[in-house]
Amino acid sequence: MDLEPNHPNESPTGDSVDSGRSWVVAVAAAASMFAVFGVAYSFGAFFRAMSDDFGSSSSATALVFSLTISFSFLAGLWTGRWADRVGPRPVVLAGAASLVVGLVATTLVPNIWLGYLTYGGGVGFAVACGYVPMVACVGGWFDKRRASALGVAVAGIGAGTLIASPVAAWLIDLTSWRTTYLIFAAVAGSVMVCVAVVAKAGPAAVPSPTPKSIRQLMANWDFTILYASTVLIAMGLFVPFVFLADYAESQGVARVAAAGLVGLIGGASVVSRLGLGSLADRIGAIKLYVGSFFLMAAGHLIWLAAGGSYPILVLYTIVLGIGYGGFIALSPEVVAQRFGLDGLGGTIGTLYTAAGIGSLAGPPFAGFLIDGFSYNVAIGFSAVTAALAAAILTLLGRGKSTGSTGHNIPAKSGSDLGA
Repeated sequence: MDLEPNHPNESPTGDSVDSGRSWVVAVAAAASMFAVFGVAYSFGAFFRAMSDDFGSSSSATALVFSLTISFSFLAGLWTGRWADRVGPRPVVLAGAASLVVGLVATTLVPNIWLGYLTYGGGVGFAVACGYVPMVACVGGWFDKRRASALGVAVAGIGAGTLIASPVAAWLIDLTSWRTTYLIFAAVAGSVMVCVAVVAKAGPAAVPSPTPKSIRQLMANWDFTILYASTVLIAMGLFVPFVFLADYAESQGVARVAAAGLVGLIGGASVVSRLGLGSLADRIGAIKLYVGSFFLMAAGHLIWLAAGGSYPILVLYTIVLGIGYGGFIALSPEVVAQRFGLDGLGGTIGTLYTAAGIGSLAGPPFAGFLIDGFSYNVAIGFSAVTAALAAAILTLLGRGKSTGSTGHNIPAKSGSDLGA
């Protein structure tokens, strides 16, 4: 099958929006996100083994994950624009290569500092290639069912988290963390290559020869609110992906069961992404998006009250997972509604630099709080940042822009927000 990239202006012959071919692309996007996020979000299962092997502190080890996720979101600005220009296929192939090289190199490093480069750079770039470009690709294949299709696509993130984290814990117990990463490299890299075979720009994709700058976007009130709330929510959101398994083990939970808690966040988010994506097609994405932020804040409060109770920890993962799933599933649709399909990959990538900032700051600071104070202080930090993010998001659509992207969807915000 031809692997030459399609230019976004080209529409595949015989295919149209909301067609059967469109759903093939949505499933391929889900597979892409399953691979890259399955690797990245299983880091909590590796956390203690890597920390012990390298003799590093909680904060230093958590920085591996933070650099990875932060770089993936920051690089998404570039990979989104790259895919806008040349189509998603070469971008996904580059991600597959980066994932394999990064994981293999990580198995060879003698210290945590080199791990920042090999894992943070290799896996981070792979996530940037497998996420934003494929989300934007799905957006170009749908019109009436776009929110549902995006829900299917990003459900791959939750499925990857659900499966990879407990599998990683099992493989680490059976072999070692280094061997486990070699296995992940082979499996996830192969999945990414298969995704590239079917990845093509959609008929509704709109080329953007002059991408909107972050300054242009920030001149718009709605984008500023989305950006600020994303920074804050990301600061606390990624803390459990690093520390929840270790926290549970410190409370006497077995390793695989502890890692399974992170998997449950992914499992709950799958249900949320599919359900809320479909619901958004009928009642509006923005109301559900705001509600997801409040749900994540409530989830962190449940963790704060859980102590060593495994059932309450499970409840926490479900509540957080539903809110997290809504955040990820609905943010591309909210962006598409507010700013249009013109250069969608670049606009989404710009917004996700906010998540890059939050994810870089949050887990290492939480590790500092854990080492210096206690887990409860770190969990409280997550709850506070999530509550602030939800409060800021209620201001969406309530201000006047000082500038324009030129592609805003006019005055839907009042009804969407229930104002």
